[in-house]
Amino acid sequence: MTTFTNLRDMTGGTIGIRCQGGRIAAVGPDVTAPDAVDGEGRLVLPAFVEPHVHLDKTLWGEPWQPGKRAARLRDYIENERRVLSANTTPPEDRAARLLAQMLACGTTAVRSHIDIAPDMGLTHVEAMMRLRDAWSDRMDLQFVAFPQQGLLCRPGTADLIRAAMDMGVETVGGLDPAGIDGDPDGQLRFIFDLAVEKGAGVDIHLHDKGELGAWQVERIADYTLASGLAGKVMISHAYCLGMIPDQRLERIGRRLADAGISLMTSAPADVAVPPVEDLVAMGVTVCCGSDGIRDSWSPFGNGDMLERAFLTAYRFDWNRDEDFTLALNCATHAAARAIGISDYGLAPGNRADFVMIGASGPGDALCRRPSDRQVVRRGKRVV
Repeated sequence: MTTFTNLRDMTGGTIGIRCQGGRIAAVGPDVTAPDAVDGEGRLVLPAFVEPHVHLDKTLWGEPWQPGKRAARLRDYIENERRVLSANTTPPEDRAARLLAQMLACGTTAVRSHIDIAPDMGLTHVEAMMRLRDAWSDRMDLQFVAFPQQGLLCRPGTADLIRAAMDMGVETVGGLDPAGIDGDPDGQLRFIFDLAVEKGAGVDIHLHDKGELGAWQVERIADYTLASGLAGKVMISHAYCLGMIPDQRLERIGRRLADAGISLMTSAPADVAVPPVEDLVAMGVTVCCGSDGIRDSWSPFGNGDMLERAFLTAYRFDWNRDEDFTLALNCATHAAARAIGISDYGLAPGNRADFVMIGASGPGDALCRRPSDRQVVRRGKRVV
């Protein structure tokens, strides 16, 4: 049993947390113990959750490589194939370096997409499974079988996606059913049928913009409700939701909330993004994620979900205390809910994963992003 005292909660109150058997046994202002660990007034948050990253693509720790500008999504995909095929470092080694960075920043749960395509087969899946085994005591890892090069337009990919699910991947991934595959209903039918068959979730990258993207969001909602997968589906990026009229957004937002479909945004600076505040008010779970970190798509990203929450606030020009709390929620509770972590949060019975930050409150933590952090995993300090 380990007790942490003299911690500051989100409201500024002083609390203690008692951990036993990897779980939170008690939390509150009266929790103390003679041998308690002194939190020295640090802000305590549940450990960060990374709901969307591509661990198998990262070049973290490799020689510096700048990004590349391209006109089309397919051009980025082709460049990635060239870069990764020339890299000789095993994917799990590159990913492990990044996981160490993420853990040091306070993240203990990650959902990562894994590239699957005929030219690479299941090699990246095998590498990420080895990574999960090696990191099981430090990090909870979920995986998505991701057809980066297309699903139906690349013969053999569908069979590989099915094989990846048989290997223990938890979520079926998709990519621009219209823009990449050119057969939206064909891709969605395969994805949702396979998810139902395997008892899995669904996570679809949707970059298609404007009305084409919005139409696909509605089709995803149709398939979600028809398949009984409410609460197990996420749409990643969904730029289109930042491009449509308010009335249309309201209708789609209500549908997403009713179907339990979550949204992930990386809060990019160069394109419209889903209006997080409006969608959350409609009841939609919206989380923030890093997407690619130091890879062939972009040299940006550092694995710090506190910074990702800051970028979300910065993207929307949020500056009030309640705004900062919402931004942090995108990297904590909303992210956990989006990827199906139920025993999450600073409450008795939940997993004892939390981060203690040298900050006076949410706004101070978000705006300064201090390096003074202590990370607790299953009730034990790991950083």
